[in-house]
Amino acid sequence: MKNSHNIYLISDSTGETLDRIFLALKAQFGSFDYRVNQFSFIRTETQIKKIIENAYKSKNSIILYTIVNSKLAKFLTEESNKKKIPCFGVLGELILNFSKLLNQKASHEPSGQHALNKEYYERIEAIQFTMNHDDGNNISDIEKSDIIILGVSRTSKTPTSIYLANRGFKTSNIPLVNEKSLPDKMKNLKFKPCVVGLTTEADRLFEIRKNRLTSLKEKNKSEYVNINQIKKELENSKKTFRINNWPSIDVTRKSVEETAASIIKIYEIKNKKNV
Repeated sequence: MKNSHNIYLISDSTGETLDRIFLALKAQFGSFDYRVNQFSFIRTETQIKKIIENAYKSKNSIILYTIVNSKLAKFLTEESNKKKIPCFGVLGELILNFSKLLNQKASHEPSGQHALNKEYYERIEAIQFTMNHDDGNNISDIEKSDIIILGVSRTSKTPTSIYLANRGFKTSNIPLVNEKSLPDKMKNLKFKPCVVGLTTEADRLFEIRKNRLTSLKEKNKSEYVNINQIKKELENSKKTFRINNWPSIDVTRKSVEETAASIIKIYEIKNKKNV
């Protein structure tokens, strides 16, 4: 029987950075059996002592942490060593090395990435814009978009748009049903948005739509899950992309993050050409 590990994720902020790093780390180990214990906003030695005691009582504990306060990070490391608990700082060495390279002293302030600055408010504005322009809504001011995503139903347009919004891109998404579903305003684009089409394999889309209807307990949408109709929709969408010279991405085996990264790359290339 494989050993199960207790993973302790300790952060002096929201824990978002650490959570993403552990997500990438665990993906490298297919047979990794673990239980996550997450602790956010840890900023005192008393809090750390309680966590260490808990980790010591558990079996096969491993600690990962993002604590920018060097004194507190050192305390955590020392207490872990006393109990012989493996402990790894995710940002410590990186901050130190950047400090040397930039010849600047780091602020060592928790939640620095969540500062309420201009960039933060622009990101919030992008999220609000994207929510208001989901699924073909508010076409009238679509020219204010940074990115426009097109695709047939269930090609991950909405989650991809929301992810892009969290990266600061004002994103609109428009569903394609047939050749007449493209808004008139999209047919003669003379404004700045980067337009990207999303497509997928017909068999995969069939399964996704069928599962969607099952979860909603709907049975009267035969065309929606008709494989021949699905193939026709996909072919029409690809034709639309080709006619308008819009780049497209096959999302069949891509995560939302991977799709968004590809879209951002297309956006950057388009903007460089327009400079």
